[in-house]
Amino acid sequence: VAPVIIGDNVMCGPKVQLLTATHSVNAEERNFSGTELGKPIVIGNRVWIGAGVIVCPGVTIGDEAVIGAGSVVTRDIPPGVFAAGNPCKVIKVIE
Repeated sequence: VAPVIIGDNVMCGPKVQLLTATHSVNAEERNFSGTELGKPIVIGNRVWIGAGVIVCPGVTIGDEAVIGAGSVVTRDIPPGVFAAGNPCKVIKVIE
């Protein structure tokens, strides 16, 4: 539905999900239009994505970021940070 762009030297654990498909939050549009929507995902260079992470539509993960196992990434993650949780948030800057 939408592109997934993956940078160089990206590592992913098992069962990572990169989900680009989405739909309207308006019930009438969703149920009767038949419209399928998609938002691209961009993963930078040298990113490490832990096991079981779900990356939602429209998210960008910056270069050299680390995403903790089991996280649900609903918003953009800046470069050079460790982020984790549901929803995923920045825990610390990687030195």
